[in-house]
Amino acid sequence: GGGPPPAGRRRTGVFAPVPGPPVLAARGLRVRYGGFTALDGVDLDVPAGRVAAVVGPNGAGKTTLVHCLAGTLRPARGSVTLDGRDVTRLPAHTRTRLGIARTFQQLAVFPTLTVAENVRVGAEQGRPPDPGAVERTLRLFGLDGPMRARPAAGLPTGTLRRVELARALAAAPRLLLLDEPAAGLDDAEVTALARILGALAADGTALLVVEHDLDLVAGLADVVHVMTAGRIVASGPPGDVLDALGEAAGP
Repeated sequence: GGGPPPAGRRRTGVFAPVPGPPVLAARGLRVRYGGFTALDGVDLDVPAGRVAAVVGPNGAGKTTLVHCLAGTLRPARGSVTLDGRDVTRLPAHTRTRLGIARTFQQLAVFPTLTVAENVRVGAEQGRPPDPGAVERTLRLFGLDGPMRARPAAGLPTGTLRRVELARALAAAPRLLLLDEPAAGLDDAEVTALARILGALAADGTALLVVEHDLDLVAGLADVVHVMTAGRIVASGPPGDVLDALGEAAGP
């Protein structure tokens, strides 16, 4: 997709006139479960410094797509490249080392570890590990006060989402995959999340967000991909795509 770069609605960063090669490129991804086709030939690019959002009904294949990109699922056909390197057959832990971080729909934190220890687990996966990453990330997410020493077990959902995101980010990933990051958050927490994700993109991170909260998508995404029945059926700027989606869904 050529065309002019989007105006910086919420970013202070200066857009390069031509986006660089995509950090992540998926081509022709196909996944079948028994007789059911979960992904039916999906192509997707995520450039550095941009937020791509994937929306669509339950069962459209959104989480399956994230699994293929993260390496927790191998597609029957198609390819995934990271910075031009074919990673289709590499397992998730290898992709993590190469710079793909992810969060999960079902929160994934270590309940017995403290907030700071959870974040340290992420920082240790950075390449090369950055000793300052833990403190920087705790500060970014407002977890650097007394909260840092509390075990994750029993913390509210909004706080746990921040802990999970902080752990993913402490590794300084090239690409961040977020599966329903706004689930269980209140409005103030969603606003704070959007601010952090926008800042990450402005910093050059590539973000792919699967999200039901269309207001978050509208305010954050540079490009929105609509999935239905394992295919991407529309792609474009949020204004165009979400308006069309609203009309299709009816009042």
